[in-house]
Amino acid sequence: MAMTMTTMMLKPTSPIFILQTKSLKRRNFKVFSLRNPETSSLGPQALVAQFDPKIPIEEAITPPSSWYTDPSFYTFELDRIFYRGWQAVGCTEQIKRLHEFFTGRLGNVEFVVCRGDDGKVHAFHNVCRHHASILAYGSGRKSCFVCPYHGWTYGLDGALLKATRITGIKNFVENEFGLIPIKVATWGPFVLLNMERDADTDLDIVADEWLGSSSEVLSNNMVESSLSYVCRREYTIECNWKVFCDNYLDGGFHVPYAHKGLASGLKLDSYSTTICERVSIQKCVGGSGENDYDRLGSKALYAFVYPNFMINRYGPWMDTNLVLPLGPRKCLVVFDYFLEASLKDDKAFIERSLKDSERVQMEDVMLCEGVQRGLESPAFSVGRYAPSVENAMHHFHCLLYDSLIK
Repeated sequence: MAMTMTTMMLKPTSPIFILQTKSLKRRNFKVFSLRNPETSSLGPQALVAQFDPKIPIEEAITPPSSWYTDPSFYTFELDRIFYRGWQAVGCTEQIKRLHEFFTGRLGNVEFVVCRGDDGKVHAFHNVCRHHASILAYGSGRKSCFVCPYHGWTYGLDGALLKATRITGIKNFVENEFGLIPIKVATWGPFVLLNMERDADTDLDIVADEWLGSSSEVLSNNMVESSLSYVCRREYTIECNWKVFCDNYLDGGFHVPYAHKGLASGLKLDSYSTTICERVSIQKCVGGSGENDYDRLGSKALYAFVYPNFMINRYGPWMDTNLVLPLGPRKCLVVFDYFLEASLKDDKAFIERSLKDSERVQMEDVMLCEGVQRGLESPAFSVGRYAPSVENAMHHFHCLLYDSLIK
Protein backbone atom coordinates (compact mmCIF):
# COMPACT_ATOMS: atom_id res chain seq x y z
CA MET A 1 0.00 0.00 0.00
CA ALA A 2 1.18 3.53 -0.63
CA MET A 3 0.21 6.95 0.69
CA THR A 4 0.27 10.56 -0.70
CA MET A 5 1.68 13.96 0.19
CA THR A 6 -1.08 16.51 0.83
CA THR A 7 -0.36 20.21 0.45
CA MET A 8 -2.28 23.49 0.38
CA MET A 9 -2.37 24.75 -3.20
CA LEU A 10 -2.75 28.54 -3.32
CA LYS A 11 -2.35 30.92 -6.23
CA PRO A 12 0.68 33.21 -5.86
CA THR A 13 -1.57 36.24 -6.27
CA SER A 14 -4.19 35.25 -3.72
CA PRO A 15 -4.41 37.14 -0.40
CA ILE A 16 -4.06 33.85 1.51
CA PHE A 17 -0.82 32.99 -0.32
CA ILE A 18 0.59 36.46 0.37
CA LEU A 19 -0.40 36.20 4.05
CA GLN A 20 1.20 32.77 4.33
CA THR A 21 4.36 34.08 2.69
CA LYS A 22 4.61 36.98 5.15
CA SER A 23 3.99 34.66 8.09
CA LEU A 24 6.73 32.29 6.97
CA LYS A 25 9.15 35.17 6.44
CA ARG A 26 8.61 36.25 10.03
CA ARG A 27 9.90 32.82 11.04
CA ASN A 28 13.00 33.23 8.87
CA PHE A 29 11.53 31.20 6.00
CA LYS A 30 11.27 32.45 2.47
CA VAL A 31 8.76 30.98 0.05
CA PHE A 32 10.40 30.31 -3.30
CA SER A 33 8.70 29.88 -6.64
CA LEU A 34 10.23 27.37 -9.03
CA ARG A 35 10.78 30.15 -11.54
CA ASN A 36 12.10 32.63 -9.01
CA PRO A 37 15.58 33.70 -10.23
CA GLU A 38 16.71 33.78 -6.60
CA THR A 39 16.54 29.98 -6.44
CA SER A 40 17.97 29.16 -9.86
CA SER A 41 21.52 29.94 -8.75
CA LEU A 42 21.32 28.27 -5.35
CA GLY A 43 23.57 25.26 -4.78
CA PRO A 44 22.26 22.02 -3.24
CA GLN A 45 23.42 22.90 0.27
CA ALA A 46 21.54 26.18 0.16
CA LEU A 47 18.44 24.31 -0.98
CA VAL A 48 18.79 21.91 1.96
CA ALA A 49 18.74 24.89 4.31
CA GLN A 50 15.28 25.87 3.08
CA PHE A 51 13.87 23.16 5.36
CA ASP A 52 14.17 23.44 9.14
CA PRO A 53 13.70 20.14 11.04
CA LYS A 54 13.63 21.92 14.39
CA ILE A 55 10.25 23.51 13.73
CA PRO A 56 7.43 21.32 15.11
CA ILE A 57 5.15 19.70 12.59
CA GLU A 58 2.23 21.95 13.59
CA GLU A 59 4.17 24.99 12.33
CA ALA A 60 6.53 23.41 9.79
CA ILE A 61 6.50 23.80 6.04
CA THR A 62 7.48 20.97 3.72
CA PRO A 63 10.82 20.93 1.88
CA PRO A 64 10.77 23.24 -1.15
CA SER A 65 9.79 21.92 -4.56
CA SER A 66 13.43 22.26 -5.66
CA TRP A 67 14.22 19.16 -3.58
CA TYR A 68 12.08 17.26 -6.06
CA THR A 69 12.98 19.02 -9.31
CA ASP A 70 16.52 20.42 -9.27
CA PRO A 71 19.06 18.23 -11.19
CA SER A 72 21.99 19.34 -9.05
CA PHE A 73 20.06 18.48 -5.89
CA TYR A 74 19.41 14.98 -7.26
CA THR A 75 23.14 14.42 -7.83
CA PHE A 76 23.91 15.77 -4.37
CA GLU A 77 21.47 13.44 -2.62
CA LEU A 78 22.81 10.37 -4.42
CA ASP A 79 26.15 11.00 -2.75
CA ARG A 80 24.80 11.96 0.67
CA ILE A 81 21.93 9.45 0.95
CA PHE A 82 22.37 6.44 -1.34
CA TYR A 83 26.14 6.02 -1.31
CA ARG A 84 26.23 5.98 2.49
CA GLY A 85 24.78 3.46 4.93
CA TRP A 86 22.92 0.24 4.27
CA GLN A 87 20.56 0.06 1.29
CA ALA A 88 18.10 -2.71 0.50
CA VAL A 89 18.66 -3.94 -3.07
CA GLY A 90 16.91 -7.31 -3.36
CA CYS A 91 15.90 -10.50 -1.60
CA THR A 92 17.70 -13.70 -0.69
CA GLU A 93 15.30 -15.68 -2.91
CA GLN A 94 17.19 -14.27 -5.91
CA ILE A 95 20.42 -15.94 -4.76
CA LYS A 96 19.03 -18.98 -3.00
CA ARG A 97 21.24 -21.51 -4.79
CA LEU A 98 24.98 -21.62 -5.45
CA HIS A 99 26.07 -19.53 -8.43
CA GLU A 100 22.82 -17.53 -8.62
CA PHE A 101 23.21 -13.80 -9.18
CA PHE A 102 21.25 -10.62 -9.77
CA THR A 103 22.29 -7.18 -10.96
CA GLY A 104 21.05 -3.69 -10.27
CA ARG A 105 21.82 -0.01 -10.35
CA LEU A 106 21.72 2.49 -7.50
CA GLY A 107 22.33 5.98 -8.79
CA ASN A 108 25.46 5.59 -10.92
CA VAL A 109 26.60 2.45 -9.11
CA GLU A 110 26.18 -0.74 -11.15
CA PHE A 111 26.32 -3.80 -8.91
CA VAL A 112 26.12 -7.57 -9.03
CA VAL A 113 25.22 -9.80 -6.07
CA CYS A 114 25.91 -13.53 -6.19
CA ARG A 115 26.22 -16.67 -4.09
CA GLY A 116 29.71 -18.06 -4.58
CA ASP A 117 31.20 -21.54 -4.54
CA ASP A 118 31.70 -21.09 -0.80
CA GLY A 119 27.97 -20.58 -0.26
CA LYS A 120 28.53 -17.00 0.88
CA VAL A 121 26.89 -13.91 -0.56
CA HIS A 122 29.24 -11.58 -2.44
CA ALA A 123 28.68 -8.21 -4.08
CA PHE A 124 30.81 -6.28 -6.55
CA HIS A 125 30.77 -3.24 -8.78
CA ASN A 126 29.42 -4.70 -12.02
CA VAL A 127 32.16 -3.17 -14.15
CA CYS A 128 34.92 -5.01 -15.99
CA ARG A 129 38.39 -3.80 -14.98
CA HIS A 130 39.62 -3.86 -18.58
CA HIS A 131 37.59 -1.16 -20.37
CA ALA A 132 34.62 -0.56 -18.04
CA SER A 133 32.02 -2.71 -19.80
CA ILE A 134 29.03 -3.79 -17.76
CA LEU A 135 29.90 -7.37 -16.87
CA ALA A 136 26.62 -9.15 -16.10
CA TYR A 137 23.00 -8.41 -17.00
CA GLY A 138 19.72 -9.33 -15.35
CA SER A 139 19.75 -12.37 -13.11
CA GLY A 140 20.38 -16.09 -13.41
CA ARG A 141 23.03 -18.64 -12.62
CA LYS A 142 26.69 -18.63 -13.68
CA SER A 143 29.87 -20.33 -12.54
CA CYS A 144 31.86 -17.22 -13.54
CA PHE A 145 31.36 -13.81 -15.11
CA VAL A 146 32.67 -13.39 -18.65
CA CYS A 147 32.83 -9.84 -19.97
CA PRO A 148 30.74 -9.61 -23.17
CA TYR A 149 33.16 -7.01 -24.59
CA HIS A 150 36.63 -8.61 -24.54
CA GLY A 151 36.18 -11.83 -22.63
CA TRP A 152 37.92 -11.04 -19.35
CA THR A 153 36.66 -13.61 -16.87
CA TYR A 154 36.04 -13.33 -13.12
CA GLY A 155 35.19 -15.85 -10.42
CA LEU A 156 32.17 -15.43 -8.16
CA ASP A 157 34.64 -14.34 -5.49
CA GLY A 158 35.65 -11.42 -7.74
CA ALA A 159 39.08 -12.79 -8.67
CA LEU A 160 40.33 -12.22 -12.22
CA LEU A 161 40.56 -15.69 -13.78
CA LYS A 162 41.42 -14.81 -17.37
CA ALA A 163 42.68 -11.65 -19.04
CA THR A 164 42.65 -11.98 -22.83
CA ARG A 165 45.19 -10.51 -25.28
CA ILE A 166 47.61 -9.22 -22.67
CA THR A 167 50.76 -10.51 -24.35
CA GLY A 168 53.33 -7.74 -24.20
CA ILE A 169 51.62 -5.82 -21.42
CA LYS A 170 54.02 -4.53 -18.74
CA ASN A 171 53.62 -3.92 -15.03
CA PHE A 172 50.35 -5.85 -14.91
CA VAL A 173 49.61 -7.46 -11.55
CA GLU A 174 46.74 -9.90 -12.12
CA ASN A 175 45.51 -10.04 -8.54
CA GLU A 176 45.13 -6.26 -8.50
CA PHE A 177 42.51 -6.38 -11.27
CA GLY A 178 39.75 -8.34 -9.63
CA LEU A 179 36.25 -6.94 -9.32
CA ILE A 180 35.90 -4.13 -6.80
CA PRO A 181 33.92 -5.48 -3.84
CA ILE A 182 30.91 -3.88 -2.16
CA LYS A 183 29.97 -4.61 1.43
CA VAL A 184 26.96 -6.94 1.54
CA ALA A 185 24.76 -8.32 4.32
CA THR A 186 21.35 -9.93 4.74
CA TRP A 187 18.55 -9.36 7.24
CA GLY A 188 15.63 -11.76 7.11
CA PRO A 189 14.79 -12.22 3.42
CA PHE A 190 16.47 -8.96 2.35
CA VAL A 191 19.86 -8.29 0.73
CA LEU A 192 21.60 -5.05 1.74
CA LEU A 193 24.57 -3.18 0.27
CA ASN A 194 26.80 -0.51 1.73
CA MET A 195 29.07 1.49 -0.59
CA GLU A 196 31.33 2.67 2.23
CA ARG A 197 34.55 0.66 2.32
CA ASP A 198 34.82 0.67 6.11
CA ALA A 199 31.27 -0.62 6.74
CA ASP A 200 30.94 -3.36 9.36
CA THR A 201 29.05 -6.46 8.16
CA ASP A 202 28.44 -7.98 11.60
CA LEU A 203 24.72 -8.90 11.53
CA ASP A 204 23.89 -7.23 14.85
CA ILE A 205 25.64 -4.03 13.81
CA VAL A 206 23.93 -4.07 10.40
CA ALA A 207 20.52 -4.57 12.00
CA ASP A 208 21.17 -1.75 14.45
CA GLU A 209 22.36 0.66 11.74
CA TRP A 210 19.61 -0.22 9.28
CA LEU A 211 16.60 -0.81 11.54
CA GLY A 212 17.59 0.35 15.02
CA SER A 213 15.06 -0.53 17.71
CA SER A 214 12.43 -1.44 15.10
CA SER A 215 14.16 -4.75 14.20
CA GLU A 216 12.47 -6.51 17.10
CA VAL A 217 9.08 -4.98 16.26
CA LEU A 218 9.35 -6.15 12.66
CA SER A 219 10.51 -9.63 13.65
CA ASN A 220 7.59 -9.97 16.05
CA ASN A 221 5.16 -8.94 13.30
CA MET A 222 6.11 -11.85 11.06
CA VAL A 223 8.60 -10.12 8.77
CA GLU A 224 10.56 -13.31 8.27
CA SER A 225 12.37 -15.57 5.82
CA SER A 226 9.91 -18.49 6.00
CA LEU A 227 7.38 -16.87 3.66
CA SER A 228 7.25 -18.24 0.12
CA TYR A 229 8.36 -15.93 -2.66
CA VAL A 230 5.62 -15.37 -5.26
CA CYS A 231 6.68 -12.82 -7.87
CA ARG A 232 8.09 -9.40 -8.73
CA ARG A 233 6.37 -6.42 -10.34
CA GLU A 234 8.12 -3.23 -11.49
CA TYR A 235 6.73 0.23 -12.17
CA THR A 236 8.58 3.11 -13.82
CA ILE A 237 6.98 6.31 -12.54
CA GLU A 238 7.47 9.85 -13.84
CA CYS A 239 8.17 11.39 -10.45
CA ASN A 240 11.03 12.06 -8.08
CA TRP A 241 11.70 9.07 -5.80
CA LYS A 242 10.77 11.12 -2.72
CA VAL A 243 7.27 11.75 -4.09
CA PHE A 244 6.57 8.02 -3.89
CA CYS A 245 7.95 7.92 -0.34
CA ASP A 246 5.85 10.91 0.71
CA ASN A 247 2.86 9.19 -0.84
CA TYR A 248 3.46 6.17 1.38
CA LEU A 249 3.93 8.20 4.54
CA ASP A 250 0.76 10.26 4.91
CA GLY A 251 -0.82 7.98 7.50
CA GLY A 252 -3.62 6.80 5.23
CA PHE A 253 -4.71 10.40 4.53
CA HIS A 254 -5.29 9.80 0.82
CA VAL A 255 -6.70 6.28 1.02
CA PRO A 256 -10.44 7.11 1.22
CA TYR A 257 -10.09 9.57 -1.66
CA ALA A 258 -7.80 7.66 -4.02
CA HIS A 259 -8.20 3.98 -3.07
CA LYS A 260 -11.88 3.39 -2.44
CA GLY A 261 -11.56 -0.36 -2.93
CA LEU A 262 -8.70 -0.59 -0.48
CA ALA A 263 -10.42 1.73 1.98
CA SER A 264 -13.38 -0.65 2.20
CA GLY A 265 -11.04 -3.33 3.58
CA LEU A 266 -9.44 -1.17 6.27
CA LYS A 267 -10.72 0.55 9.40
CA LEU A 268 -9.01 3.86 8.72
CA ASP A 269 -9.94 5.36 12.09
CA SER A 270 -7.63 2.76 13.66
CA TYR A 271 -4.53 4.10 11.89
CA SER A 272 -1.54 4.63 14.17
CA THR A 273 2.07 5.59 13.52
CA THR A 274 5.18 4.74 15.55
CA ILE A 275 8.41 6.63 14.89
CA CYS A 276 11.75 4.88 15.47
CA GLU A 277 15.28 6.05 14.68
CA ARG A 278 15.29 5.45 10.90
CA VAL A 279 12.01 3.60 10.57
CA SER A 280 8.36 4.58 10.82
CA ILE A 281 5.68 1.94 11.30
CA GLN A 282 2.04 2.51 10.38
CA LYS A 283 -0.58 0.05 11.61
CA CYS A 284 -4.23 -0.35 10.72
CA VAL A 285 -6.97 -2.83 11.58
CA GLY A 286 -8.40 -4.69 8.60
CA GLY A 287 -12.10 -4.82 7.89
CA SER A 288 -12.18 -8.61 7.68
CA GLY A 289 -12.39 -9.28 11.42
CA GLU A 290 -10.52 -12.42 12.40
CA ASN A 291 -10.17 -13.75 8.85
CA ASP A 292 -6.43 -13.56 8.29
CA TYR A 293 -6.80 -15.27 4.93
CA ASP A 294 -8.64 -12.49 3.27
CA ARG A 295 -6.01 -10.53 1.26
CA LEU A 296 -5.78 -7.77 3.87
CA GLY A 297 -6.50 -9.90 6.94
CA SER A 298 -7.39 -8.59 10.37
CA LYS A 299 -4.44 -6.21 10.69
CA ALA A 300 -1.93 -4.47 8.46
CA LEU A 301 1.57 -3.17 9.18
CA TYR A 302 3.41 -0.77 6.89
CA ALA A 303 7.06 -0.13 7.73
CA PHE A 304 9.13 2.53 5.99
CA VAL A 305 12.89 1.95 6.28
CA TYR A 306 14.87 5.07 5.46
CA PRO A 307 15.63 6.08 2.81
CA ASN A 308 13.66 4.10 0.20
CA PHE A 309 12.42 0.68 1.36
CA MET A 310 8.94 -0.32 2.48
CA ILE A 311 7.75 -3.56 4.12
CA ASN A 312 4.01 -4.25 4.03
CA ARG A 313 2.59 -7.14 6.11
CA TYR A 314 -1.11 -7.84 5.82
CA GLY A 315 -3.13 -11.05 6.17
CA PRO A 316 -1.06 -13.91 4.74
CA TRP A 317 0.90 -11.54 2.49
CA MET A 318 4.09 -9.54 2.73
CA ASP A 319 5.22 -7.29 -0.07
CA THR A 320 8.15 -4.94 -0.25
CA ASN A 321 8.52 -1.72 -2.23
CA LEU A 322 12.00 -0.59 -3.24
CA VAL A 323 12.14 2.90 -4.76
CA LEU A 324 15.16 3.46 -6.99
CA PRO A 325 15.95 6.99 -8.23
CA LEU A 326 16.43 7.21 -12.00
CA GLY A 327 16.69 10.99 -12.26
CA PRO A 328 15.16 14.17 -10.83
CA ARG A 329 11.70 13.24 -12.13
CA LYS A 330 11.78 9.47 -12.64
CA CYS A 331 12.00 6.44 -10.36
CA LEU A 332 11.64 2.67 -10.55
CA VAL A 333 9.51 0.99 -7.88
CA VAL A 334 10.18 -2.73 -7.42
CA PHE A 335 7.52 -4.83 -5.68
CA ASP A 336 8.39 -8.29 -4.34
CA TYR A 337 5.50 -10.43 -3.08
CA PHE A 338 5.74 -13.12 -0.39
CA LEU A 339 2.99 -15.42 0.90
CA GLU A 340 2.48 -17.82 3.78
CA ALA A 341 3.50 -21.29 2.64
CA SER A 342 0.05 -22.84 3.21
CA LEU A 343 -1.37 -20.69 0.39
CA LYS A 344 1.46 -20.80 -2.13
CA ASP A 345 -0.44 -23.26 -4.37
CA ASP A 346 -3.77 -21.42 -4.25
CA LYS A 347 -3.51 -19.89 -7.72
CA ALA A 348 -6.97 -18.33 -7.69
CA PHE A 349 -6.32 -16.53 -4.38
CA ILE A 350 -2.90 -15.35 -5.56
CA GLU A 351 -4.24 -14.07 -8.89
CA ARG A 352 -7.12 -12.23 -7.20
CA SER A 353 -4.82 -10.67 -4.59
CA LEU A 354 -2.26 -9.52 -7.13
CA LYS A 355 -5.01 -8.01 -9.27
CA ASP A 356 -6.27 -6.02 -6.26
CA SER A 357 -2.73 -4.90 -5.47
CA GLU A 358 -2.13 -3.87 -9.08
CA ARG A 359 -5.21 -1.65 -8.99
CA VAL A 360 -3.89 0.17 -5.92
CA GLN A 361 -0.45 0.64 -7.47
CA MET A 362 -1.86 2.10 -10.69
CA GLU A 363 -3.94 4.51 -8.64
CA ASP A 364 -0.76 5.57 -6.85
CA VAL A 365 1.15 5.97 -10.11
CA MET A 366 -1.46 8.50 -11.22
CA LEU A 367 -1.26 10.33 -7.88
CA CYS A 368 2.53 10.50 -7.83
CA GLU A 369 2.85 11.69 -11.39
CA GLY A 370 0.23 14.35 -10.70
CA VAL A 371 2.16 15.54 -7.64
CA GLN A 372 5.38 15.75 -9.67
CA ARG A 373 3.71 17.90 -12.28
CA GLY A 374 2.39 20.15 -9.52
CA LEU A 375 5.85 20.44 -7.95
CA GLU A 376 7.20 21.62 -11.30
CA SER A 377 4.50 24.29 -11.58
CA PRO A 378 5.39 27.93 -10.76
CA ALA A 379 2.29 27.98 -8.52
CA PHE A 380 3.88 25.77 -5.86
CA SER A 381 6.95 26.12 -3.70
CA VAL A 382 6.18 24.67 -0.23
CA GLY A 383 3.24 23.02 1.51
CA ARG A 384 2.12 22.23 5.04
CA TYR A 385 1.67 19.03 7.06
CA ALA A 386 -1.50 17.52 8.47
CA PRO A 387 -0.12 17.04 12.04
CA SER A 388 -2.53 14.28 13.06
CA VAL A 389 -1.52 11.91 10.25
CA GLU A 390 1.61 13.06 8.42
CA ASN A 391 4.17 12.74 11.19
CA ALA A 392 5.90 9.83 9.40
CA MET A 393 6.34 12.05 6.35
CA HIS A 394 7.76 14.84 8.50
CA HIS A 395 10.14 12.31 10.11
CA PHE A 396 11.31 11.26 6.63
CA HIS A 397 12.03 14.86 5.68
CA CYS A 398 13.98 15.40 8.90
CA LEU A 399 16.09 12.30 8.18
CA LEU A 400 16.74 13.62 4.67
CA TYR A 401 17.88 16.92 6.11
CA ASP A 402 20.24 15.17 8.54
CA SER A 403 21.79 13.11 5.74
CA LEU A 404 22.14 16.05 3.38
CA ILE A 405 23.58 18.52 5.86
CA LYS A 406 26.47 16.27 6.95
